[in-house]
This record gives sequence, C-alpha cells and structure tokens, in this order.
Amino acid sequence: MSLRYLLLPQLWAVVERGGEAVGISAPGPWVAELEAAGVRFRPLPSSTRSFAPLADLRAAVELWRVLRTERPLVLHTHNPKPGLYGRVVGRLARVPIVVNTVHGLYATVDDPRWKRGVVYVLEAIAARCSDAELVQNPEDLALLRRYRISPRAVLLGNGVDLERFDPARVAPGARAALRAEWGVRDDQVVIVTVGRLVREKGFPELVDAVGRLDPDRFVLVWVGGVDPAKADAIGAAELDAASGRGVRMLGHRDDIPEILAAGDAFVLASHREGFPRAAMEAAAMGLPVVATDIRGCREVVEPGVNGALVPVGDAAGLARALGGLADPQRRRAWGGASRARARDRDRFDERAVVGRVLAAYAEAAGPIGMPWPRPDDGSPNSGVWGHPGAPG
Repeated sequence: MSLRYLLLPQLWAVVERGGEAVGISAPGPWVAELEAAGVRFRPLPSSTRSFAPLADLRAAVELWRVLRTERPLVLHTHNPKPGLYGRVVGRLARVPIVVNTVHGLYATVDDPRWKRGVVYVLEAIAARCSDAELVQNPEDLALLRRYRISPRAVLLGNGVDLERFDPARVAPGARAALRAEWGVRDDQVVIVTVGRLVREKGFPELVDAVGRLDPDRFVLVWVGGVDPAKADAIGAAELDAASGRGVRMLGHRDDIPEILAAGDAFVLASHREGFPRAAMEAAAMGLPVVATDIRGCREVVEPGVNGALVPVGDAAGLARALGGLADPQRRRAWGGASRARARDRDRFDERAVVGRVLAAYAEAAGPIGMPWPRPDDGSPNSGVWGHPGAPG
C-alpha cells in the first residue's frame, strides 16, 4: 500500500528521468495502477505488518533473491521492518547504494527503556549498512544524532500533492453532495479522520471523545479500512458499536480532497507517527487540526494557531478540543492558518521531498563513480528541489 499511496511520486521521478523503478513489497490490489505509471512490481509474499519473525525471515530471503535478479543501482527501504532487514539484505546482495527513510522510529522517549534499547541497537546495526539515512521529522533526527545511532542521518521532511489538496480544485457541489450522502445537516460540525482501523490510530478514545459531544451538533467521519494483519485491528463488535453511536464509517476512499472539503475539522488521535500525511493533507485543504501531542504532529499543528494538541489516549482532552470547534470563527481562523502553514516556503510540498531524495541518490553515487542524474538536470520541477536535509 505504501508504494501506491506514499512512494509513487518518488518512483515516478526515477522513471521520468530515464531510470527504471521497481517496487518491492507485499502484493495488493493497487499493483496494476503502479505498473500503469511505469513502475515494475516484484512481490514479497511473506511480507507482513504484524509481528511475525519467521515471516520476516522469509521476506528477507525473498528480497535477497529479487535483488540478486534485478541487480539495482539503488535500494531504497521504507517502514520499520523492511527498513531493518532491507538495509542488511541490500549490503549482502551487494547493491551499490542503499538508502533508508525513517518514517518514525518504532520507539519513542515515552516507551520503556528495554524497548528503546532494542530498537536503537537494531537501528544502529541497520544504519551501518546504508549510504544515506533520510529522516522525516526533526525529533527523530535529533535522537539519532544524540545517541550516535546514525551518523549519516539528514532531515528529509514529508510532503503531499498541494495541487490535488487545494480547496479551489474541488468541484462545486461536492461538499453538499457528500454531506447529504452522510445524512449531515449544514449546521452540524463534521469532524474527519483518515487512518487504518487499528488501536494505534486512537480509535477507542476518539469514539469515546465524540460520544461526549452533543450528537445533534457533531458528527465523526472515519475514512480507512480494517487491517486484519495487525494484532490491534478493530473488531466487528467495536465497529458496530461506533456506527451505532453515529460515527460514519466510510471504509477505503480515493476522494480524500472532496471528503476533507465536506468536513469542518480534522482529528488525528494516533499513538505513533513519523510525519502524518493525513494531517498535512487536511491542513492543505484549510481545516483546523486537532492531533495528539507526539512527534510529527507537532510539525503540523501549532497550538492555538491552527489547531490543538492533546495527550495520547486522552478522550476527555480530545472532547474538549473538538468541542471548542463548535465556534465557527475559531474554525475559520484556524483553518486559514492551516492552509497558510502548509504553503509557507513549500513546507508540505512533496515535490521538494522528491528533490531531496534524488539529490541523496546523486550524492551517494558520486564517491563510487556511479552515474545518476542530479536534481538540477533541467527538469520542470528542478526549481523546488533542495539538498537533502534542507528545511521544507
């Protein structure tokens, strides 16, 4: 799923410059769309999101076989588990350049010391198998440098498609049509959240929080499907109970800009994030954002300016923050600040992120004499690209 919804712009940038891009992951229904964009796909049948050491070992062997067949110039790994075994396998398979993106360390300063120790040791081992470490948020970067886990780590940031997530591009009438589909009145406050239906996304406390609000005034719309591979997936009984409390469960949707345009506010109750794209997309669409006070979310939300930050797991705090958005003037002020923040110095522009990624490839290729087109090669988007680690 990450290949299609998070990484396709980076893969397409390689294809656009005359390279060949190969996506390697667990198979999914989006493979045809990936290949239509010019990206070849190689499956890792054993790859899984859940905790499954034997499956991970099989996936690592599958990856080694793919790499020995493809013999790529660059292997770019993503996500916690593929990032760990992928870097090691890349070196064993003698891939010339290995790059990793840290989307969010799997341990935070609030986790038990033993968990942090295990994660940091594994990360340090894997980091020594890479040529470049690109980190999405400054808090993870500071931690990696403080403990000397990854001496080559630089700041990458994160970005979204600011042309797609532009309220001016949403068709007239889309807001009214969707609110009618959901059975929502004009005077009701629609709170949107986007994420997989797992406990890590804060499902129980968010449903609890909305249950504390006036049901005639507030409506929660949840966009996202069940992830049965995860041990913390939300069960059918909880989903039915949430629907019974008036939560609109939309499942997987592709019309996210239109859904955000139909909403009045956005909420993200996650327990762990790297740099949340869903919140960035909402900000770009001009919505006030209520989020948990964790790394990544703090890059999107400035409390009292474009939203509010709430402690993880605090249903009462979420209810207070969301209840304050009954005030239309506050929603307008915070929403305008969100949109300005998203577009300030291309802060959330995915084109800038793609440019930093390609610059990292070029920089890693230089010392070993490998050819790689630099981001100033005259391409139409070269003007928005910066050196890897440049602020967004």
